[in-house]
Amino acid sequence: MKKFLFLLSVFILSNTMAQKTYLALGDSYTIGEGLNIEKSWPYQLVSLLENESFDFKNPMIIAQTGWRTDELNRAMRKQLDKDDKFDLVSLLIGVNNQYQGKPLNKYKREFKKLLKKALSLSKNDNAGVFVVSIPDYGVTPFAEEKNKTKAIEELLKYNAYAKQICNTYQVAFYDITTRSAELGKSKDMLIEDKLHPNAKQYRSWIDVFFPQLVKQLNLM
Repeated sequence: MKKFLFLLSVFILSNTMAQKTYLALGDSYTIGEGLNIEKSWPYQLVSLLENESFDFKNPMIIAQTGWRTDELNRAMRKQLDKDDKFDLVSLLIGVNNQYQGKPLNKYKREFKKLLKKALSLSKNDNAGVFVVSIPDYGVTPFAEEKNKTKAIEELLKYNAYAKQICNTYQVAFYDITTRSAELGKSKDMLIEDKLHPNAKQYRSWIDVFFPQLVKQLNLM
């Protein structure tokens, strides 16, 4: 009996102390293009969550520069097993659909699939999933050089749909687009390609939604 109680206490303790898992899905903005992976916003987020007594493993990231929604879908099918589950799942995707001139309706269909897949991967249903809005790259020096300064007019439609479908599935939608527009004009907030954020800008994105995310995690 004593042995059984000891084993039971070890089992309970090990489960209580188990690190939480986090899957970050996306494109160049998720991997932190041009930066060490530790400076990407998912890694910075995990580090900040430690200060709030949340113990997460390093994020599993499925993302690549240039990926559209369809490419992320394919990668997830290859890299994830059907039984994979995570305590937290984030999704930030769509900028390359817009940049490459793909139809908005195609994005809508594929983003909905991605969101439903993210929900299926969550241990905590919709409470364990959040979506980050597509940033406004139209303000960057890169956009000026490529004559893409009006990108936000289209991206607003992408973000509006993402927010709408998140509301439908009761998934948190965190809007960092305005913050990205405020910071994307400054060379001090970009890497050398004059397009992608540096670590300071990513940290500022997190500041936008961090209090809400902590509340979300406390409800899980």
